[in-house]
Amino acid sequence: MISSEPTAKMTKKRYTILTMVFITVVINYLDRTNISIAASALQEDLDINAIQLGYIFSAFAWTYAILQIPGGFAADKLKSRILYAVIMAFWSLATLIQGMVNSFAALVGLRASIGVFEAPSYPINNLVVSRWFPEKERASAIGIYTSGQFLGMAFLLPILTIIQSYLGWRGLFYVSGAIGLVWALIWYLYYRDPQDHKSINEAELKMIRDGGGVVEDTSKESKSLKFNRSDIKKVFSYRKLWGVYIGQFCLGATSIFFLTWFPTYLVQYRGLDFLKSGFLASVPYLAAFFGVLLSGFISDFMTRKGYTPEIARKAPILTGLLLSTSIIGANYTDSTPLIIFFLSLAFFGNGLASIAWVFISLMAPKKLIGLTGGAFNFIGGLAGIVVPIAIGYLVDDGDFAPALFFIGLLALIGFFSYTFIVGKVKRVE
Repeated sequence: MISSEPTAKMTKKRYTILTMVFITVVINYLDRTNISIAASALQEDLDINAIQLGYIFSAFAWTYAILQIPGGFAADKLKSRILYAVIMAFWSLATLIQGMVNSFAALVGLRASIGVFEAPSYPINNLVVSRWFPEKERASAIGIYTSGQFLGMAFLLPILTIIQSYLGWRGLFYVSGAIGLVWALIWYLYYRDPQDHKSINEAELKMIRDGGGVVEDTSKESKSLKFNRSDIKKVFSYRKLWGVYIGQFCLGATSIFFLTWFPTYLVQYRGLDFLKSGFLASVPYLAAFFGVLLSGFISDFMTRKGYTPEIARKAPILTGLLLSTSIIGANYTDSTPLIIFFLSLAFFGNGLASIAWVFISLMAPKKLIGLTGGAFNFIGGLAGIVVPIAIGYLVDDGDFAPALFFIGLLALIGFFSYTFIVGKVKRVE
C-alpha cells in the first residue's frame, strides 16, 4: 500500500532498492568469478590442462547466453521479488556443490547450471531500475549497480584468496554459496515493485512515473504470460539495437578475461605467487569500479546540461572502448607495476563503457524492455562462450601475448559498432 499524504516529504525508497540491487550484483559476480580464484589449485588437484580450463571457464556462458531471451521474457512477466529470490537460491546452491566435485565433467555441468539460474539476473536488474528511477537518474543508477561487479571483486579478491589459502578451493565454494542463499531470503522478504511498496509515498511514485520510470500496470492483462513470436522478431529487427548488441559482445570480451583468465595469467604466465596475485588482481577491479561510477554520473550530468543522448550516453562508452585496447600494452613489458597499469587502464575503460544497459532502457520497445535486455545480454553472453575457449587455445603453447591482442581488437570493433551502427538514441516502437 502506498503512503498518500499530500503534504508528506517525498520518500527516497528508490535508493534503498538500488542498494539491494548493488549487493545482489556483488553476490552474482562472486559466484561467477570464484572459479578464477580457485583455478590454479583446482588444475593441480584435478589434473586439468589449459584447454580444459578454458572450457570450464566458458561453461557458465553456454547456458547463460542461450537463456538470456527466455530470461528476459521471464523478467517481463514474473514478479521480480519472487523470480530473483528463486534463481539466486538455486545458483548459490550450485556454487556450494562445486566444492564437492572431483572431475572435469562435474565442474562443467555445475558451471553450466549456474549460467541457467543467473540468466534472468541482468534483465531483472535493468527492469528494476527502469521501474524505480526516472530517466534523468537512470544512467547513474545503472552505473552504481553495475559497479557492484567491480567493487565487489576488488575487495573480495584478496579476501577470497585468503579464504582459499586457509580452507582450500573447496571451502571457497562453500562460503560463496552460503552467502548467496542468505541474500536470496533477504531479497524475497524486502523487495517490492514501486506500486506495491508499503513505504513509498505518492510524491516519489509520481516523480518516478512523470520522469519516465516504467511503473508497472498491475492489471491482469499486463501480467499475461502469453508468448508472442513477433516480439522475438521485433527485438532483432532494428539496426540501432544490433549496434548495441555487437558493442556488448566486444565489451564483454575484456570483462570475461578479467573474470576468468586474469588470476591464472598473473600466477602462471607472469610468475606471481598466489597470495600476491590476489592483492594485485584487485587493482584493475578498483579501476573498473571508478570507471563505471564516473561514466554514469558524467552521462547524467551531461544529460541535465542539455547535451543530446548521442553525446551524453555515447561519449563514456566510446572513450571506454578505446581505453580498453590498452590491454595490449602489457605484452611489451616485464615490469609488474607496468603490467598492472596497462591492465588497470584497460579495465577502467571497460568500466567506463559498462553503462551500455542505459541504451536498453532508452531504446527498447517500452513493453519489451526485459526481452530486449535478454537479447542484448544473449549477444554479450556469447563472448563468455567464445573468449575463454579462444584464450585457452591461444595460450596453450605458453605465450599469452596473442590472447591480449585478441581482446584489444574486439574492443576496437565495439568502438566502431557504437560509432557507425547505433545512430540516434531514441526508443524504437
